[in-house]
Amino acid sequence: MPNEKNLNTIPVGTLGLIPLESCASLGQKVNQYLTEWRAERSHAQSTALHFSEYSKDSYIVKAKNPRFGSGEAKGVIEESVRGCDLYLMVDVCNYSQTYSLCGYVNHMSPDDHYQDLKRIIAAVEGKARRINVIMPFLYESRQHKRTSRESLDCAMALQELTKMGVSNIITFDAHDARVQNAIPRDGFESVPCVYQFIKALLRAEPDLQVDNEHLMVISQMRAAWAVQSS
Repeated sequence: MPNEKNLNTIPVGTLGLIPLESCASLGQKVNQYLTEWRAERSHAQSTALHFSEYSKDSYIVKAKNPRFGSGEAKGVIEESVRGCDLYLMVDVCNYSQTYSLCGYVNHMSPDDHYQDLKRIIAAVEGKARRINVIMPFLYESRQHKRTSRESLDCAMALQELTKMGVSNIITFDAHDARVQNAIPRDGFESVPCVYQFIKALLRAEPDLQVDNEHLMVISQMRAAWAVQSS
């Protein structure tokens, strides 16, 4: 039976998914899920104009970030995105990505991934109906508050993305969800993943006993402080 409650809303635009190279494998899984899920849904308005291209074989929009010999890059989108509801996926902590720089192999830093994200947004040229960014680890989220004369990198990054036309930013377990105060009029969502972490831990360690006698939970910040103090 179709979910009638969810079918009352009209799509913002034709769905487009752009997983950057750092998030390619996850993007393929998301694309497969969306393809199968939408193919199973059927309703009376499926032939209406605003539901055109609702069900497709793939929602991935071909895009790339080729680099010059100097290490500089550009963003290229190889398909039309006019009127699309775009979702850009980027993993700024994927250090396995490399590129050639002056004859050396250089591993991409979070700054490199963030710049590639902006290049793809710039390549959209304002033609998309809406731009959304899915960033599993929020860029510069550790630099979320000022304790001395220092930069507020996370706030600046969020404001920069929204000024470039991003409507929604989705992340997971932001270091401090209050960073959304930097963009109070724009969409920001930090999805908690505590349940997923616990489920994965229990599946990976079947002998783990969850009780007061065998389990102790220590926060990451407390553990880091204890190590530094010792």
